[in-house]
Amino acid sequence: MFKSMGGQNMAQASSFLGLDFGRAKIGLALADGETRLAFAFGALKNDRQFQAKLKKIILENQVGKIIVGKTKHEKDLQSSEDKIKFGKQLEETLGISVEFFDEMFTTKMAHENLKMHGGKNLAQFDDQEAARIILQGWLDKIQNNLTI
Repeated sequence: MFKSMGGQNMAQASSFLGLDFGRAKIGLALADGETRLAFAFGALKNDRQFQAKLKKIILENQVGKIIVGKTKHEKDLQSSEDKIKFGKQLEETLGISVEFFDEMFTTKMAHENLKMHGGKNLAQFDDQEAARIILQGWLDKIQNNLTI
């Protein structure tokens, strides 16, 4: 399912990338395939340069799969459809596997985590922390499915 990207065999990739999609910016989180621990990795503006910047991050970090947060809540149906479209576009243009994971309450949890650790200016870090929560949730789910 993985395609070659810039000469790199994506099936041999060792990292995962979590994305918290937003209209203005997209939060990023990375996790190593061995440790399976997600960490916040910053945010990118959702602009014309986004895919080029994302491709560079994918190559530099040997990302083999992208996890995009998506809501299952009926009120956010349009937002969820936008995220699915976004994920499919990434899959097609970057040639990398994309999965979706429920992002219910991740922004709220991100704010709580940041406050608990003395964070100021929450808006600066909430997207990347939400991406970390999404990615860690997906990793935990995968790990639990492997051990059952």
